Amino acid sequence: ICKLVVDNKIKIDEINESIIDEHLYTKGLPPVDLMIRTSGEMRISNFMLWQNAYAEMYFPKLYWPDFDRKALYDAIEEYQKRCRRFGKIGEEDA
Repeated sequence: ICKLVVDNKIKIDEINESIIDEHLYTKGLPPVDLMIRTSGEMRISNFMLWQNAYAEMYFPKLYWPDFDRKALYDAIEEYQKRCRRFGKIGEEDA
């Protein structure tokens, strides 16, 4: 994106969400719905920040080698119980 600006292909004030999204490695993929971080660590360590903006987070206390089919089903079941708000707060999400 910086090179596009330097090469006068776009103006800096033309940079928007769409341009940023088009220049990510995950271009063309759907947004993340559920992000699972094993080990119980309740942080994402700057992992896919743009893509995880509206993702539901799940933090099982299992370590990755122990995360099996049942653990995945548990995560999906928990996800199904959630009310997705996509950043909305207050009465808007009722």
